[in-house]
Amino acid sequence: MTRQLKVAVQMDPIESINIDADSTFALMLEAQARGHALWHYEVRHMALREGVKRQGAKREERLFARARPVTVQRQHGAHYTFGPLEPLDLASMDVVLMRQDPPFDMAYITATHLLEHIHPKTLVVNDPANVRNAPEKLLVTHFPDLMPPTMITWDTEAIRSFRAEHGDIIVKPLFGNGGAGVFRIKPDDENLASLLEMHFARSREPLMFQRYEPAVRKGDKRIILVDGEPMGAINRVPAAGEARSNMHVGGRPEKCELTARDREICAAIGPTLRAQGLIFVGIDVIGDWLTEINVTSPTGLQEIARFDGVHLEKPIWDSIEAKVAASA
Repeated sequence: MTRQLKVAVQMDPIESINIDADSTFALMLEAQARGHALWHYEVRHMALREGVKRQGAKREERLFARARPVTVQRQHGAHYTFGPLEPLDLASMDVVLMRQDPPFDMAYITATHLLEHIHPKTLVVNDPANVRNAPEKLLVTHFPDLMPPTMITWDTEAIRSFRAEHGDIIVKPLFGNGGAGVFRIKPDDENLASLLEMHFARSREPLMFQRYEPAVRKGDKRIILVDGEPMGAINRVPAAGEARSNMHVGGRPEKCELTARDREICAAIGPTLRAQGLIFVGIDVIGDWLTEINVTSPTGLQEIARFDGVHLEKPIWDSIEAKVAASA
């Protein structure tokens, strides 16, 4: 029998989540069902400072968070109960779930640096250094044979050349989430120059450009991998008049099966995900093409459970428990 684990959940305010869709909530319910103890804190309540110096020992930095013990239940309006607020030494935890939503900005990056002070003695899921090195729209570029034609650049001449070659293109901010700021630029659209001016006037970040894939009208498949192995999928069909399939913007979830091409993609990226300590990953596949590898705060667990009856939070916790046991 697995020993009880102490689990700190780094997430957005729990009072605001949708308990019928939130993957972090599903992970917390499963941890609690296994007898693990839970604490909740937000990133803004973390603090790194020097610890107490023991006789003859080197002073070490300690990572704390103002946290609350928490219990959860699937009851609307009463889905959590907090214990008293307390300073929590995160190094005393067995597991930290890093589950705050992007954007992947400097605040997010700083949190990964702080969590490196406790990982891997305290298992951080996903590995903070590799989360930092693998933002969703950049990790995918290491697998060019699996991607549609893609370019990341600041250079307007290169952008015009890419558009001239492919005609119908998608423009994405590199570090956004939930489909925010994603545009489809059709061959006859006259707004690309204005879009670029607006973006580069307020941001020093490059943009990602991809060839538009008409197969998106049939859906954008979210595939969940656990330790690099595909475990389940859900298809997200864009709403009428919408190029984006994200459920945040009206995408309709539907049941789907993994194709031979899906499995080929997963087999190609799985070893990299395992080697980098990326336990819970969601990839996006349109037609035959891999478009994103989501490692920051993947979603989709509850949608897959509703359509397939498969609760992927179980193999995720199986993997976490095995890794904690192996490091003991």
